Amino acid sequence: MKGIILAGGKATRLYPITKSISKQLLPIYDKPMIYYPLSVLMLAGIKDILVISTPEALGSFKALLGDGKDFGVKISYAIQPKPGGIGQAFVIGEEFIAGQKVCLILGDNLFYGDRLSAALQKASRKKEGATIFGYPVNNPKEYGVIGLDSKNKVISIEEKPKKPKSKWAVTGLYFYDKNIVKIAKSVKPSKRGEVEITDINKVYLRQKKLDVQFLGRGCAWLDTGTYESLIEASIFIKTIQERQGLKIGCIEEVAYRMGFISKKQLEKLAQGFKTEYGLYLKKVANGDG
Repeated sequence: MKGIILAGGKATRLYPITKSISKQLLPIYDKPMIYYPLSVLMLAGIKDILVISTPEALGSFKALLGDGKDFGVKISYAIQPKPGGIGQAFVIGEEFIAGQKVCLILGDNLFYGDRLSAALQKASRKKEGATIFGYPVNNPKEYGVIGLDSKNKVISIEEKPKKPKSKWAVTGLYFYDKNIVKIAKSVKPSKRGEVEITDINKVYLRQKKLDVQFLGRGCAWLDTGTYESLIEASIFIKTIQERQGLKIGCIEEVAYRMGFISKKQLEKLAQGFKTEYGLYLKKVANGDG
């Protein structure tokens, strides 16, 4: 299975802090934002990853992540010239996807939970159709909302409905089968000229090939589109890490625990940090983390 991180857009709602830097490079407590979605793909067992961003930001992502070899993965890069919808990622990444299954995660979405890894790997094993992740929210009118029948099967998906049929919002994490590129190309762009991910999911829904996994209690989903949500996400990460003594979204640790890199490789990475982050990696390598 392939993985895509969509880290494009201008993030004008966060101006002036994103006027000269990609939002996905902003810090969420002690790590760049993109570490969090990247760690999710790695927890799903995905090792071949494409980062899609703007022409201006792509060099910075390459400087940060390189080719992924340090983390036991392969990272490629592609340009999204201008915002064209989440679904445009599959058209841009057609050559990368190469007829395989793919997981797409938005670069500004953070996921946390003790059952998350199992849910990710379950979705990655699915051979046909699509899997989306639902999360309960207090303000479903602001999201894509999942409508369910009495057996919790998906019967509808509505984008920012005036009368939501449930409290379950669609998160920025999607698993698709090998037909995704063909479906993305078949979807008619919306009035704003974008390939909407909701329309792609509706195709799978009509084919009765759309499943949902629910992230309820014990899991957290955060997006970071406002000043307030950036601060809230950093406070959340700080609180959990200090309470547990374990880091969230630490791609070096994930690589080691997933078996992507060896203890020796982790120790070498730890030496590159003259901070608490490096000390933590040393603890993990020594079995203390």
